[in-house]
Amino acid sequence: MTERTGAEAGTGTGTGTGTESVPGDDGGAVVNLGDGWESDDGAGRRPEDGAGRGVVTAFGQTMKTLRVREGLEREEFGKRLGYSASTVASFEQGRRIPSPRTIERADEVLRAGGLLCVWKEEVERAQYPVFFQGMAALEKEAIELLMYDTLVVNGLLQTEEYMRALLGMRRPPLDPETIEQRVIARLARQDILDRRPAPLLSFVLDESVLRRPYGGKDVLRGQLEHLLLIGQKRNVELQIVPLACQESAGVDGPFTVVTRKGGKKFVYAEAQGTSALQTDPDQAALAAARYGIIRSQALTPRESLEFIEGVLESL
Repeated sequence: MTERTGAEAGTGTGTGTGTESVPGDDGGAVVNLGDGWESDDGAGRRPEDGAGRGVVTAFGQTMKTLRVREGLEREEFGKRLGYSASTVASFEQGRRIPSPRTIERADEVLRAGGLLCVWKEEVERAQYPVFFQGMAALEKEAIELLMYDTLVVNGLLQTEEYMRALLGMRRPPLDPETIEQRVIARLARQDILDRRPAPLLSFVLDESVLRRPYGGKDVLRGQLEHLLLIGQKRNVELQIVPLACQESAGVDGPFTVVTRKGGKKFVYAEAQGTSALQTDPDQAALAAARYGIIRSQALTPRESLEFIEGVLESL
């Protein structure tokens, strides 16, 4: 796989500035990744840059050509894929990006002999804004993720209803198609929870995150129930920092430490629409150590699940 960590090219999709940079072993750097993706509640499945749109459009045209060659109408093709004819039209016109599994199924149905599957990596990358493509690549390669969150439930743990509630609060408002695309992309990223071999995933959340009723009590109740299920996975450790805790090494805010195959670590952080990927090995080591202190100040995983159950019962 070609290494594409850091911002890929050009500018971000908002006020942040994209940087063409590859965090390698050159001593490290801070790479500005443009608009944040975690508080942005996930990248959309709409191609976000010119190159991405070109890839998705070309893929869609190829799929349409193969469908016509097989003599299949969009409705019949959609039924075999599990989608409506209108969704198939969106795929073919480059307005919506199919998942890797959908591409594999389309290749099989259209007897393409792998012709569609060769597009999978580029099409998947195109679903993310330029600034997040590097982080997305890191996430796919990660053998360990350490995540500290203070404002919202981490995106990898969110229920669909919780995602939609957060996206609906964005100002300026997002259009319904963008919300739908971003929900699909976020759900796709959650495949990491069941990946094999399983990466080690550690989540530390402030208690305040559990008590904010984004979308209403029913949405929060579903989210807390989901956390209880995820917390039972063998490769997941979920911990809560109670509001009563008088000390916190996390006062500088949320961040993520990513460990890639080979042991190299990266630190991702964001605030107010800007984000950065820290590649300096010393800073990454310090962030990992800081995360360790935060974990020591939090409740144990067992205590944390009991704590979540208590919050759930209080709703």
